[in-house]
Amino acid sequence: MSGNTFGKVFQLTTFGESHGAAIGGVIDGCPSGIELDLQAIQKDLNRRKPGQSAIVTQRKEPDEVQFFSGIFEGKTTGVPIGFAIFNTNHKSRDYDHIKDQYRPSHADKVYDDKYGVRDYRGGGRSSARETASRVVAGAIAKQFLPDVKFTAFVSSVGDIKLDKPYHNLDFDFIEQNPVRCPDPEKAAEMEDYIKKIRKEGDTVGGVITGVIQNVPIGLGEPVFDKLHAELGKAMLSINAVKGFEYGSGFEGAQKRGSDHNDLYNTDGTTKTNHAGGIQGGISNGMDIYFNVAFKPVATIMQSQKTINNKGEQVDMQGKGRHDPCVVPRAVPIVEAMAALVLADFTLLNRTIKK
Repeated sequence: MSGNTFGKVFQLTTFGESHGAAIGGVIDGCPSGIELDLQAIQKDLNRRKPGQSAIVTQRKEPDEVQFFSGIFEGKTTGVPIGFAIFNTNHKSRDYDHIKDQYRPSHADKVYDDKYGVRDYRGGGRSSARETASRVVAGAIAKQFLPDVKFTAFVSSVGDIKLDKPYHNLDFDFIEQNPVRCPDPEKAAEMEDYIKKIRKEGDTVGGVITGVIQNVPIGLGEPVFDKLHAELGKAMLSINAVKGFEYGSGFEGAQKRGSDHNDLYNTDGTTKTNHAGGIQGGISNGMDIYFNVAFKPVATIMQSQKTINNKGEQVDMQGKGRHDPCVVPRAVPIVEAMAALVLADFTLLNRTIKK
């Protein structure tokens, strides 16, 4: 299996499966001399870990990261940073019933078709548990870019949507509710809806909005390595993501140029920001904002028709511990992937200037 490395200069390679001994990664290209706040890294992991509220999977994992290399006396040394998060609460028997069956809309069948073998325990490598390694690397990337502020929040669950622009929201409220929505009224509505969906044995999707502030001008390359293209790749690599848009996104397609153009102020900023902080694939110094759409989790607690590995139609029903809605736990993952992209382009800029 290839495709386990992300980034060109600041690189992350991940390993491990949902029910294996551990998941983890190797970060290569991280500059030396960065003083790391290990508690801040663990805090981001805690935001992603299972069992943190009544509306997420009840798998109990401490998700404590252990570093093996690349850090000495609290600072990065410039050599590869190796780390692992050991799995302690896997219940593989919960998946015995699907070892010969394929869950609809899950990666089960294509893994079997491609590799001729699959780890059915929790989805193996296709499990979103792999994203914990991304959060570790993203937390380090954030500390490499201390002046840049990365914020993500849930902006919709099902058809319940925020109707305020991000600059009119209270970001301090994001971590004060289990949905991670910055609007108290909408957060309560979303939480009730997720609980209702869970009782019905079903799942629901949603949207996470990301905002990156204090971005320096000049990140991104203008042809194939556009900044927004790499952000899109980063977000679309997250499990269950079905769509990405930045700036005015698809709504921009409905506007005229006279309405959509961002007119300049005398200081070089723009009066509006339909471009989403990126022009010609290069950051322009304005806020970068984007939306990431997540589908409903494929494993549901209802009976469905499917096929087994013999091509026979069978009935199956999900068992075990699963998220009824993945978006609350995916918020730190979106932040992490955004940080990895900006860290990579920052180092690439340094390389080009040399």
